[in-house]
This record gives sequence, structure tokens and C-alpha cells, in this order.
Amino acid sequence: MRGFGVLLKAVRAALPAGTRQFRTACPRPAFAKELFLGTFRKEEVFPYPEISNEELEEINQFVGPIEKFFSEEVDSKKIDQDAKIPQETLNGLKNLGLFGMQIPEDYGGLGLSNTMYARLGEIISQDGAIAVTLAAHQAIGLKGILIAGTEEQKEKYLPKLASGEHIAAFCLTEPGSGSDAASIQTRATLSEDGKSFLLNGSKIWISNGGIADIFTVFARTEVVDKDGATKDKITAFIVERAFGGITNGKPEDKLGIRGSNTCEVHFENTKVPIENVIGEIGGGFKVAMNILNSGRFSMGSASAGMLKKLIEMTSEYACTRKQFNKKLSEFGLIQEKIALMAQKAYVMESMAYLTSGLMDKPGIPDCSVEAAMVKVFSSESAWVCVSEALQILGGLGYMKDYPYERYLRDCRILLIFEGTNEVLRMYIALTGMQHAGRILTEKIKEIKKGNVGTAFGMFIDRIHDSIGRKVDLGLVGKDGAVHPSLEESAKKLEQNVYYFGVTVEALLRRFGKTIVDEQLVLKRVANILINLYAMTAVISRASRSISIGLRNHDHEVLLANIFCTEAGFQNNYAMAELDKNAPENMDDSIKKVAKQVLEKRSYICSHPLERTF
Repeated sequence: MRGFGVLLKAVRAALPAGTRQFRTACPRPAFAKELFLGTFRKEEVFPYPEISNEELEEINQFVGPIEKFFSEEVDSKKIDQDAKIPQETLNGLKNLGLFGMQIPEDYGGLGLSNTMYARLGEIISQDGAIAVTLAAHQAIGLKGILIAGTEEQKEKYLPKLASGEHIAAFCLTEPGSGSDAASIQTRATLSEDGKSFLLNGSKIWISNGGIADIFTVFARTEVVDKDGATKDKITAFIVERAFGGITNGKPEDKLGIRGSNTCEVHFENTKVPIENVIGEIGGGFKVAMNILNSGRFSMGSASAGMLKKLIEMTSEYACTRKQFNKKLSEFGLIQEKIALMAQKAYVMESMAYLTSGLMDKPGIPDCSVEAAMVKVFSSESAWVCVSEALQILGGLGYMKDYPYERYLRDCRILLIFEGTNEVLRMYIALTGMQHAGRILTEKIKEIKKGNVGTAFGMFIDRIHDSIGRKVDLGLVGKDGAVHPSLEESAKKLEQNVYYFGVTVEALLRRFGKTIVDEQLVLKRVANILINLYAMTAVISRASRSISIGLRNHDHEVLLANIFCTEAGFQNNYAMAELDKNAPENMDDSIKKVAKQVLEKRSYICSHPLERTF
């Protein structure tokens, strides 16, 4: 860490001791998973997370210089045209300490909390290629060393990774294995003396693949189980380019984020010392999933940062451009687009900082589902809003002289990498369904054992549901956590949460273990949960804002109430679709159409100009 990073380290040293909260070894219950049971742990999400004045002062030391650097030193148009980040720009990022944002100070990094990392992500997202380069380096490239590495591995590799002297890459995807990570074929064979592995195989679409010095590589290894059987299991390795046997293809010519380096990486008899195994031999799949699960939340703040910049640019144009003797800003359809962009930015920002706050709390957080929800909502909202921003500009937005088309190209990748949104929806839904299934199975066992209390409780619940239950989860009223101006939205959330739990139980009874094959059902389950979490985030944040008197808090309340009204309606409709034999459910027809098209591998309708006579 050099230059500005050294200065910030000195500033931090001057702050009062005990500013940061450190995690204990005590696990905390997962907020999102409990929603599948209709349980709302309001103490986890109310009040909305805050950072201390000292942390706020510290983060503000970063924001100004980094914003100045991106506005004055980063030429995003040139980066996009040349498909390369200039070396002087990379050097500037290194001098700011941005290659070591979450690496602890003991290893030369800035040691930022998740919340502070998210805040800087808002600024860095102004250039998609730079954002991807930095994220590939630290959110996934070196994250395995951080979360599962030995002390020796950390001491050896993290200092140079923190300074940017070495750049990291994450090597998982292969030609035959994309979302199905468990099917990788790259192999690491243990040497006869047991001191090293020989690594052979190819990885594709590796961000930083052509510029990285350190690779986190996942490969198949032979592992002897407890029963003596030899099985293939995935192992994670720290691989240095200096080990030899590593080559890479030319940079891919991509639609967007063109300045980031993406290429194939090939390993041929690359000798890797056994001490460079991350975690346990055979434990690589878990390492890979933990790496990916821990970094997704930051896409929310990054997308919000990009979107806030777009709102500024688009609003300026709408307020100055005239058509039909009126400013564009006076037309209802333009106002609708601006309001949509503001609402989506507010929601994704609220979700991102709620999640980072949960991750920064004392205890061992289980926020993988929350992080996945932030990624799905933010990526899809960003795509819609960038398209709407371009639409406001009309023809100008389509021209390369303006940045809108670049934003559109850059943000399309957000729905694909770090887990496609389709795969993440399955992960969100199945993780929660598994949790709910385990709890409900225990209840059924209690009933079978003759536990009258459990049986009676479930019977009373069904009676209440049949006659129309008044749901009270403690969010509103005299002792409620929600400000009165958000009471109606909170009531919608309470109703949705309770009946989501009822719906999940009905689905588990109906499908049992075969629920894993019901992807259209699971998609709706995931969408409901994402809306519930988003509603929670905006209600909690807006309640805090109005309670402490933040500027424009009435605007926040307005955005929160609009979103909750729309999301509540979407949830009710989705839950109606999930009822057995619901007339709203078109799943069988959808599958039938797809089957007919796929059988012929073409559009099969007759042309409208054809005739039979």
C-alpha cells in the first residue's frame, strides 16, 4: 500500500480505539431463511444498520480523493475503445490502496469493513472495466486466501496483493462446466513424494487471466474416503504464474466491460507445492461457494452508484431538452422513467447496506441468501434502468459520443457473472425450502410422538387462516419498529411474510423432495423472497431516516411506500399462482410451448401469409 493508502492508515491510527466491532465465534440466525417459516426476526433488521461517527469520518477520508481520481484521471471512453486499462490508471488505483480494500492492515491492506467496501464500490462502478478488474482481484481472486488460507499463506501472498504489485484471478469456469461447477475436469495429480501436485487443464472467461500473477485454481484430485475408497473431489490451490507451465489466450473481444482482461488460462504440468492447497484437499467446492457467496452483496451498492450517476445525467437532459414547446421533464411518461430509476436505486442501495450491516455485525453471519438476493435484484434493475435512461435520450443515447450505450453494454454482464440469475434464484429458493423442510419435519415427528401441544398449535393456525387471520409481527403500533408514515407498507410486509410461510409449507407438503425439479415454482418462491427482503430494507431505512431527521426523508418515505405497494401486489399474485390448480398458473402451457419449439428447434407457427385453399 503506497501514497494515499499510507496516509489513510495514519489517519486510522489516530482514531479512538475500539471503533470496529470484531466478530465472535457465535453464529447468528439467518434472517432470510426464517422468512420461509413466516418468521420475521425484526431485531436483525430494525433499526437499520449504522456505522459509528469514527467509521464515517474514516470512509470520508477515502471518498473525496477517489472521486477526484475517477473524474479527472479515468478516461472511460478510451478504456472502452482501446479495450485496455492504461498502466498509469492501474498505478493510480494501486496508489489509492484500492487493490487491498478488504485485506487486513496487518498484511498491508486497508482492512475495510463490508459496509465501507460497499461505499467505495459506488465510486469505482463509474467505470465498469475498472470495477470488474478490482472485483476479480479481491472479491474472488484473493478471497480464498483471506477466508480459508493458512497464516503462512496470508503472510506470503497478501502484502503484494494488497499493494497491487501482484494481481489475482479466480479460475473455476471451464469449456464444459459453466454454472455446473462440480463438473470441472482440470486435474491435479499428487507427486510420488507427496510434496507437490502437477496441474493440467484449461479455464475460460477468466477475468484478469492475462495480467494475473496469482491464481486461485480449482481442480479435481484423488481423495481417499474414510471407508478406504478413492474418489475424485475438487481442491483449491494458490498457483503462481512463476511456477511455470501457465499460458493464456488473447483477450476476449467482449460486448461490454471491454477494458477488463478476460481470457483463457491453460495449465500444463504446472508444479504446485502441497502447502499451496487452500483449506483441505477435497474441500475446494466449499471454498469456491464461500468465495462467491461472500462477494455478491457489493453489486447492490455498485449498481446504485452507477444508477445515481445516470439519474444526474438524464435529469439534466430532461430538464433542458424541449419538444412540443415543453421540457421533457414535464411529460408524464418521462417522469415515470425518472421515478422508476430513483425507486430502483433506493431499493438496491437499501438492500446492499442492510446486507453489509448484517455481515459486519458481531457473530458469524449467514448472509449468503441475502447477498444472492441483492445481486439478482440489483443486476436486473440496473439493466432495466440503463435502458430507460437511454430511452429518455432517444437517438442521442444510441450514439457512441455519449456514455449511455456503454453503460448498457457494461451492465449486461451483471445478470451473468458471479452466478447467473437463474442459478441464483434456484439457490435462494432451495436453500430456504431446505431450511423450512427441516423445521417442519421436526414438528411432524413431534406430533407422531404424541406431542399434543405442537399438534394443537398447527391446528389452531389452520383455523385462523381459514377465517382470515389478523397478522401482527410487531412492526407497527405502539411498540412497533416502523415509523407511522410507513405503517401501511409494514402491514403489507407482515401479511406477505406470514402467508409466504403458509405457502412454503403447502408447497413442501405437495411436492416433497421433488420440489428441486419444479423450477418455475422455485422462481416464484425466490421472487417473493427477494421482494420481502427489499420491502424490509426500504421500510427499515426510511424509518431510520425520518426518525433521525435526515434531509429529504419524506422523499425516502415516498419511494418506500411506492415500492412496497407494487411489491406487495406482486407477492400476492405470485402466491395465488402457487396454489394448487390456480387458474392464474400457466406453467403447464409454458412447458408445452417450449417442448413443441425445442422438438423442432425452430419457430413452428405457420406464416400469416400462408393459406390452405
